[in-house]
Amino acid sequence: MPAVRETVVVVDDDAAVRAALKFALEVEGFNVLLYDGPRAILAADNLPERGCLVVDYRMPAIDGIELIVELRRRNVVLPAILISARVTKGLRDLARGSGLTRVLEKPLSDSALVENIRDALAPLT
Repeated sequence: MPAVRETVVVVDDDAAVRAALKFALEVEGFNVLLYDGPRAILAADNLPERGCLVVDYRMPAIDGIELIVELRRRNVVLPAILISARVTKGLRDLARGSGLTRVLEKPLSDSALVENIRDALAPLT
C-alpha cells in the first residue's frame, strides 16, 4: 500500500511565490493546494481534514494571522505556518498571541519550510 501523501495548503497573493512553493513541496512528496488569497480559501468547500497551512502574512483584505484565526473559528484546525518578507519580534509576538508558533521569513529556505511542515504534521501521523 503506498504511503499517504500529506497535503499542504498554500495561501499567498503572489503568483510567483505560489508556483515556487508548489514546485518545491511537490518535489518533497506533498500534495499541494493553492489559494490566491483569503477570499479564495474562505470560499473553499474542499479543504482537507489533514494537512498543513502555509499562509502569507501580508495579503489584501485580511492578514495571514486574521485568516488563520477565522479558519479556526470555522473549525479548520490544520497546523499553520506563517510566512512573511519581514519577520519582527512584534510579528512573532502577535502570531504567538494567536496560537501560531511557526513563523518563517521569506525568501524561504526549502529545507527550513519542509522541516517545519514535517514537524507540524508529525503529531498527525
